Parts: sequence; C-alpha cells; structure tokens
Amino acid sequence: MTTAGTAAGTAAGTTILGDTVLTLEVIRTVAYGGKVTLGAEARARMVAARAVVERIQAGGDAAPAVYGVNTGFGFLADVRISADQIRALQRNLVRSHAAGVGAPLSIPVVRAMMLLRAQVLALGHSGVRVEVAELLCAMLDRGVTPVVPAKGSVGASGDLAPLAHLALVLMGEGEAYVGDDLTKLSGAEALRRAELTPVVFEAKEGISLVNGTQCMVAQGALALLDAEDATRLADITGSLSLEALKGTPRAFDPRIHAVRPHPGQAVSARNLASLLEGSGIVESHKDCGKVQDPYSLRCMPQVHGATRDALAYARLVLEREAASATDNPLVFVGETADSDELISGGNFHGQPVALALDFAGIAISEIANIAERRLEQLVNPHLSSGLPPFLTPDSGLHSGYMMAQVTAAALVSENKILAHPASVDSIPSSAGREDHVSMGVHAADKLCRIVDNVRNVLAIELLLAAQGVDLRGPHQPGPALQSVMRATRAVVPRLTDDRPISPDIVSLRDLLDRGVIIDAVAPHLELE
Repeated sequence: MTTAGTAAGTAAGTTILGDTVLTLEVIRTVAYGGKVTLGAEARARMVAARAVVERIQAGGDAAPAVYGVNTGFGFLADVRISADQIRALQRNLVRSHAAGVGAPLSIPVVRAMMLLRAQVLALGHSGVRVEVAELLCAMLDRGVTPVVPAKGSVGASGDLAPLAHLALVLMGEGEAYVGDDLTKLSGAEALRRAELTPVVFEAKEGISLVNGTQCMVAQGALALLDAEDATRLADITGSLSLEALKGTPRAFDPRIHAVRPHPGQAVSARNLASLLEGSGIVESHKDCGKVQDPYSLRCMPQVHGATRDALAYARLVLEREAASATDNPLVFVGETADSDELISGGNFHGQPVALALDFAGIAISEIANIAERRLEQLVNPHLSSGLPPFLTPDSGLHSGYMMAQVTAAALVSENKILAHPASVDSIPSSAGREDHVSMGVHAADKLCRIVDNVRNVLAIELLLAAQGVDLRGPHQPGPALQSVMRATRAVVPRLTDDRPISPDIVSLRDLLDRGVIIDAVAPHLELE
C-alpha cells in the first residue's frame, strides 16, 4: 500500500466536506479510518437546496409532478404519488433496490463509498436534509459500515443496488459491521451500539442516496492508488532484473526521452538511471560488446511510462467524479424562489468512470506483461547472459525458480482475459427506460483483480532478480539497489536448495504492500 497523503481542508485528521478536495489520497485516508465532518458552507448549501424540495412537498397533491419527489421511479416515473405516501415512497425505493448478491465489499471500499456519497450530498444539489449527511459522517467516525454485496450494479442510474444496501442502514435496516469486527449485525443494532439514531427518509432522500457512481469510484480509487504504486515498484524490480541480466542503462539517457516528451516515460527513465547509478555489475561488463538489450529491459521507460500516463488520466477522471453531483433530479437554487429548479438528467451514468477504469486495467496489465518477459530471461539459460538454468547452481537435481515463472505467466494470462473492457458492454434494464448502461462496477472489479495479479508478478520478479544479482557476485549493484537487496534478504534467504516458493512470494508481496521496498530507495525515486 502507498502512504496516505493529506490535502487542504483536513484539520486534525478530519476531512471537512465542502472545504476538502477529495483526492485519491484523501479518499484512502477516510477508507482506512479517517474522520469526516460537514463544513459550514456545505451545510448552508444543503439547507438552501432542501428548502426547494420542501416548498414542493408543502404544495401537497396540488404541487406539480417532480421526478423523485412525488412520482415513481424509472419506468414508473409517470405514476403520481400522493402527498401522504411520500415517506413510504422513499422507504420502498431503498428496500426494493437492495437486490445485491455475492460476497460483501471490503470495509475500506464501503467507507470510501460512504465518504463519496456524503460528498455528493454536501454539494447542495441533492435536496436532502443536513441530518442525513450528518448520519453518514457519524457512521464513518464511529465505525458503522454497511454490509454491501459486491454484485448487482450495471452502472447506469448509478450503482443502485450497492448504494441501496448502504442506505438501508441509515434507515435502521439491512446489515452492518461495527469497527473491524466482521460479525454482521442488523442495521438497527449497529446504529444502537454506536449510539446513533436512524433517519426516516423524507421527500427525495431515498433516491438521493441510491443515484450515483460511488461504488465504482470507491473501488476504482483504491485500486488506482495501488496501480500507481506498482508502476514505481516496476522501475525498481525491473532495474534489479537488468542488473542480474547484465543489461546496460545506456537506453535511459535523458536525451533519448527528451525527443519523445511523454511525461511518464521521462519519469521512468530518470528512475531507472538513478537506481542503476554506481553499479559495480554494470561497470564489470561495460566493454562486453553487447549492442542492445531485449525490449523488456531497453524499453522499460516507454512501457512503464505509458502506463504512468494512462493512470494519470484515470486519476483525473476519478477525482473529477468525486467532485461531481451525480444525483437525479438535481436541485438548482435560484436567486428567487420562482427561479428554483429541479432538473432531471443523467449525471448518474457511469460511462466516464467505466472507460477510465477499463483504460487503467489495460495499462497496468502491461506492467506484469513486460515483467514476465524479464522473468523468462532470468530463468532461461539461453537468454540470461550466463546465469544457471532456473537460477539454481545445481540445476537438474534442483528445479530452482522454474515454476515461479510459470505462476507469473498464469497471472499475466489471466490479466489478458480481465483486461477486456467492460464498458463496451450494455444491457437494457428497467423496462427499457435504462436502455444503455456503463458496467462501471465491472470495470472497477476487474481493475482490482488485475492490480492484485500485477503486484504478485512484481513480487516474483523481486524474488528472482535478487537471486540473479546474488549469482553475479562478487560484483554488486549500486547503492540504491543494494538497499533493495538488504530489505529482500531480511525476509527471504537466497535459494540454495529447492524449497516451497509460495511462502517466499507471499513474504515479498507483503514487503511491497507495506512500502518497504519503495522506502528503501526513496531518495533515488520520483514518487510524483
């Protein structure tokens, strides 16, 4: 995991909605336990928007039909609801839309959903009462996390089913966890233990909680942070592989990258050059006569950099979405009551997010794809510049890291399947009213799985590259990669005789996730 950042608008560890820009780092901070409160400006906006809804509600059955306030939903939008049934309408909407299935989403993902939903309300275009957003913030602060099944959204009217499961708990229904305990409690009991009181939804409040893209954005934001971290790790593990394979840093000359000015490419090239600086291994073979390295070594800046740039685009989209009003209808407060409007539109449609998450999944897949090709060089005696077969000195009796490369190949192939874009699919729903959908949650789920596979491949590369460097003794890499070697060898010893490899991969994956490897080379790395 990367280290959580801070942003303007956070005070004493509390994110103040209305004052805080919700960067991915802020989202992660709250997802992993950070506090949240409503700022004064957010409260004022919400009060003004609520007054618009209440004026319509006060008109009773004589008021004009307004979607989400006194009508049915979706295909049933033309069904008028009487004034005395408004509360039942909102309650029934949440209950009926809580149709998710599958394993529950993780606590951090659901907390991120709650933060993002509270942020939408705080923008002042939803028309809900302040106390609804306050309850969401209080649940975050006191560790009440709704149980939200992972499957059921097509990402069109937003993530309806996941958000409905979240909203149920605000009503004192559904299921929830308290703290880190994964014991499922009724929503009522979870709120009681946290000394919180459920709300009774008034006009428009149920629909304001279930319309939006918060499930796909929550999953996507946390996965994207891990993907960005993986690009930095790939520069490290890739440079260690280059050392083990007696490659050259010549291709990282800044003049090459200045004439093809993609920003991510330049960052990767500088990282690789810095990590390899002072290498005794490079110095030992500088006159070997080899003209060029294979692409998986020579083109690391171009491939890693392209992924960097694609992830930067995805970050832009997600952070823009986190600042967006995705409710329907939206409340626009005019200068006078006569100019107030509720306008029905489609900001809940997840297409921008779905496309960006698909792009991110394709891009980060390439990090594992190129890393696996470096692994093939490390274990293949025909490609490894003199390393023993499968990185074991006594090959034949010992199989060494033969199967580690096979595992990486399996993960890379799985990623090729997962990288097929979800956003090119659509299926009509709601009796044809929702006739084009984004499949954004599918894109987010695939990105999470791809990133997990990529990080395992990088753990395998660290394992094998460290073995290759050890086999190049007495020559040593430069100071930066010597730090990486020390951190690696502190948890996984050099391979001499065959042993189960899986525990070593798990140990190194943990090392990557805890940030130990990036911390070891931080002065030599552009963390962006």
